[in-house]
Amino acid sequence: MTQLQKPKFVYMGGKLRSWDQAMIHVGCEAVTRGLIVFEGIKGYWQPDGRFGIVRLRHHYERLQRSARLLQIPFDHSYEEYKRAIYDLFGELLGPDRDIWARTTLYVIEGHWGENTLADLVVTAYHVDKQMPPAINLGVSTWQRSPDVSLPARIKTSTNYQVARLARIEGRAQDCQDMILLNQWGRVAEATGACVLIVRDEVVYTPTAAEGALESITLDIVEALAHSLDIKFVRRPIDRTELLIADEIAICGTLAEVTLVKSMEGLPLQKEPSMLRALQNRYLQAVRGIEPHPFVELSNVPNKSEGHG
Repeated sequence: MTQLQKPKFVYMGGKLRSWDQAMIHVGCEAVTRGLIVFEGIKGYWQPDGRFGIVRLRHHYERLQRSARLLQIPFDHSYEEYKRAIYDLFGELLGPDRDIWARTTLYVIEGHWGENTLADLVVTAYHVDKQMPPAINLGVSTWQRSPDVSLPARIKTSTNYQVARLARIEGRAQDCQDMILLNQWGRVAEATGACVLIVRDEVVYTPTAAEGALESITLDIVEALAHSLDIKFVRRPIDRTELLIADEIAICGTLAEVTLVKSMEGLPLQKEPSMLRALQNRYLQAVRGIEPHPFVELSNVPNKSEGHG
């Protein structure tokens, strides 16, 4: 996981600024109503020395969808979006560390949907190169909100309030993450990642209709599973299936593919061979060690190259 950091630069107001200059007004709707949509993106050093960002255009398109659903204006082209990220990464890249970045639309002007203006802000944080450690997972008493209340397919900070409460609940149980159930008592997702379970040599994951984010990382994992001849099925998952699953993992941009060693205090029944294979294949693909056509990488240009 990323640690709290204070990078030298942030992209805001159409240009790079120092971290301490990145401010919004306390009275804006991003603060008073949490009116924000965002994307988390991850970049990795490649064997040839380039730095590749995973499926950048897909993150841009999902940000567009989130903004549309919350009726936040987003008039940046993909080229402008990409240039903002490249500019910031160009200043912050360092050897031997990957980067996770948050591209956020903050509503800086407007009132109850009238005269709404938003600003694109990009912050980026260094992440050590390491295999995600296996975690203890629990089930939260807090619940995923339904699609008619606060849709999970909107990647907004307000959707993570329940995740924060679930994480606090989980710490008392020595759980590093928690699963949120939906209004029908079935599995939606973890607090910041999608859920994978294995039963009888098949990988299952909930559909978006169950309250899971339409995950870019999950799409990658599914494509890699097909390449490995691993059967991958999206369907509803009951809570009790978590307790009898052979293997469990969570997956997301920051979580990558993180294996689970216990579920609600019960050790998993089998060694996570199938999900470990997917974990290894995922890291090989995003790091360019064994490329995969589904894992599109946008390479950050050297300063001398420009943006093209």
